[in-house]
Amino acid sequence: MRILAPRLREEVFALLPEGVEVRFLDEPWPKGADLFIPPFGQEEVVRKVFAEVEVRVVQTLSAGVDWILPLLPPGVTLCDGSGIHDAPVAEWVVMALLALLKDLPGFLEAKKEGRWAPKRLEDLEGKTVLLLGYGAIGRAVEERLRPFGVEVLPVAKHDRPGVYTPKDLPHLLPRADAVVLLLPLTPETQKVVDQAFLERMKPGALLVNAGRGGLVDTEALLRALEAGRVRAALDVTDPEPLPEGHPLWARAHLLTPHVAGLSEGFTRRAARFLAEQVGRYLRGEPLLNVVQEGY
Repeated sequence: MRILAPRLREEVFALLPEGVEVRFLDEPWPKGADLFIPPFGQEEVVRKVFAEVEVRVVQTLSAGVDWILPLLPPGVTLCDGSGIHDAPVAEWVVMALLALLKDLPGFLEAKKEGRWAPKRLEDLEGKTVLLLGYGAIGRAVEERLRPFGVEVLPVAKHDRPGVYTPKDLPHLLPRADAVVLLLPLTPETQKVVDQAFLERMKPGALLVNAGRGGLVDTEALLRALEAGRVRAALDVTDPEPLPEGHPLWARAHLLTPHVAGLSEGFTRRAARFLAEQVGRYLRGEPLLNVVQEGY
């Protein structure tokens, strides 16, 4: 079996079965590859690989595949990296909720100014948190929120016991103290958070986006932030990277540069995932995380 991949840390490939050949993108490319790991966001490189190398399976190490779907040749299987980033993204979400409820940005500003500024703070306990997107990351977020005494409202595309669907949003949004976005970006979810969505949210509620920037209508969000209707913690934005001087820099209460899934444990989790996926390929078993319906 041959893998074509960007030059990642050696540890990512350390658990692969014996006999698996790994070729890197900075070396001469083979004519064929059983599995291609695309470099995230490098669309021109990916296009060139697809033009010059016969690829059977594309395995992203990101959970989101919106960026590569338009490039995928017919007949090539696409698998995402769902499961690799569950823990760090879930931790980021909990951090963002606590940071806004405890007004960490305000206290950091007061510290910078040398101001002693005590105030009464909100509790996470007793809050209602709506998870818009209830896959592996959504479940990881729920596991971490339950011990805080939070009511979780999970929302997924397909109806199943204990899980709501998007048609329930009109009556769920006014109940939620926080809405956490964990959806993939597809034509169906593009700008799902529009002006009507934001107007249905409880006044002063938190909007936490750890999914994709394109899930949110940025202009509608800016209007809601300027009016003080919602508070926002964003790890992703539209546009991205966010240009210098963009009003979101000033309006968002917390903003990080798409780092929720970027953690020290990535190498370890990616190595375990790749070993399992390659083992399945070699044994002729069904692959993990085969992308269907855009995710």
